[in-house]
Amino acid sequence: MSTSTVTLFGHWICPFSVRVEFALAQRGIDYTVVDVPPRAVRPKGFVVPEEFIAHSPKLEVPMVKIDGEYLADSIPILEWLEEKFSDSSLLPTDDAGQAIVRERVEWLNKYVYRPMIGVYYGTDPALIQESSAAFMKAMETVDQWLQTSPWLAGETPSLAEAIMAGVYTRLDGLRQLGLTGELPASVQQHLERCTQLAGWQKVEWSVDQTTDFVGRFLKFREIQNSSKN
Repeated sequence: MSTSTVTLFGHWICPFSVRVEFALAQRGIDYTVVDVPPRAVRPKGFVVPEEFIAHSPKLEVPMVKIDGEYLADSIPILEWLEEKFSDSSLLPTDDAGQAIVRERVEWLNKYVYRPMIGVYYGTDPALIQESSAAFMKAMETVDQWLQTSPWLAGETPSLAEAIMAGVYTRLDGLRQLGLTGELPASVQQHLERCTQLAGWQKVEWSVDQTTDFVGRFLKFREIQNSSKN
């Protein structure tokens, strides 16, 4: 294992940070975390580290530092980790397999994350249900993938599992915020397999974290809706 020093600037409530932390832990890479809440939930008076300001162009998490080099944005970070560390890769060894993983990472990022975010940032009940329906529609495609392999892009966990970790951690909270419908059985089984992975042990939410997440976005809705009146 490499002796590189790795620092993750991130926060548990950010699904993009969860992706990176899951990948780090799943691959057995030693790292430390500097807690930087996302801008939307950053407490008043929070002092953002100067090096984060200097190296995160959008001032948003996650950002990773490896031996004095910095990179922000979760998918580029996941690829960077693949370049920097040869052990326990989350990509297949063959080009065709790697292409499938990358294609599914981008698909999940677009068709699962967008409606997921639409659920918890939603303030209009009709639009929340629209996002919920889009999310469940996306799960039908994920179900199709899982009909041919136990993992999202093959016979072993990959970067696609890192992407889904950011979804699975908040699933209970999403239901409290308006997500309706049942996951296909294969997706539920995939979630259960993910909970047995080393990466999951680092990112799994406690009941208190789910309660915090739900409370923050219920308050957000209250503020947004009151400003319309």
